[in-house]
Amino acid sequence: MCNKVFNTKPELHVNTFISEMVAQFRQSAQQKAGSSSSEQQVSKPGEVPCDVCTGTKLKALKSCLVCLVSYCETHLEPHLTMSGLKRHQLIDPVENLEGRMCTKHDKPLELFCKTDQTCVCMLCSVLDHKMHDVVPLKEEYEEKKVELGKTEAEIQQMIQKRRLKIQEIKHSVDLSEEDADREIAEGVQVFTSLKESVERGLNEFINTIKEKQKTTEKQAEAFIKELEQEISELMKRSTESKLIT
Repeated sequence: MCNKVFNTKPELHVNTFISEMVAQFRQSAQQKAGSSSSEQQVSKPGEVPCDVCTGTKLKALKSCLVCLVSYCETHLEPHLTMSGLKRHQLIDPVENLEGRMCTKHDKPLELFCKTDQTCVCMLCSVLDHKMHDVVPLKEEYEEKKVELGKTEAEIQQMIQKRRLKIQEIKHSVDLSEEDADREIAEGVQVFTSLKESVERGLNEFINTIKEKQKTTEKQAEAFIKELEQEISELMKRSTESKLIT
């Protein structure tokens, strides 16, 4: 509110700055209202919605650290065209804009203290962090972005190396499997040949024993026959001897 005391009622004048801002805002909104919903994307879960949109929330294009409001393309227009709003700091759309404000000084956290590794506002930089290494938040962001890019490249390189290692291991396993199959086939062939050789030897051994047994039986039969013949002759002689006496 204005604290100036007037003796007489002052003549009221239109605030040209506010009037101009409202007029441009309305004109811009009217021109784009019909096409905004079709040309711009509706905010999806996980995306930052426009805080000004009523009804269907469109996807926010930028967030203002001064207004603490996120704007879609249509509602962002005044910040791009009006001199009073052009000085506002715009960033990529983020949620929880209140968390981007310094709780101590109620100022935007637009600086970064490298010494304490924390975001600070302009007053913090000249009071609590006066002797610290303080840089613009965007500068720190770009620096971190480059570092993260290098880290991401290194990580991707490490991933690629490990994927190549996996391929090498799989190839080694395939070769090992081929070697194992070949060794099994060779082993089966060797043991099959050995088994056949043993079976042949066993059969020859059995046949030899059987032949020996047959020979022994024939010899025994011949010997028994000879003995039986001798017995017959002896019995005949014995009978003749008894008749003489």
